[in-house]
Amino acid sequence: MNQNKKVIIVPCSGIGKTYGTVSREAAYEVVEELRPEQAQLVALSMLVLGDDEARQAVAQNPAIAIDGCKLACASKMVAESGGRVAGEYAVLDVYRRYRQFKPRGIAELNEGGQQLANALAEEVAVSVDELLDDEGESDA
Repeated sequence: MNQNKKVIIVPCSGIGKTYGTVSREAAYEVVEELRPEQAQLVALSMLVLGDDEARQAVAQNPAIAIDGCKLACASKMVAESGGRVAGEYAVLDVYRRYRQFKPRGIAELNEGGQQLANALAEEVAVSVDELLDDEGESDA
């Protein structure tokens, strides 16, 4: 595996929306707890603003977009910034698989929202592993 490669995680920035908060909480969990060495967070706002470092990160590494709604802003901005969307997650689709977790709250998620974010983070972490395994095979 190429040690320099990281998977870039770009979460939704839907401020004031529960699914946006779930998206961000899941992203934080992946980059801070589950895969700190393999994943890196890039804020959607930095791509929107055209930040050179953020654009370079998505251009040089596989990216996973976590979208909070059907507008898919995270996925669109990764592509528009010269990146490759190697994985896409829509919070609503994940919620459909985990209907027992009923997310509520914005500034702070309820227990169901946190459980949904945890489930999403676990799925994203598996995708990070798969993407880096694939990258490693292509480097060999």
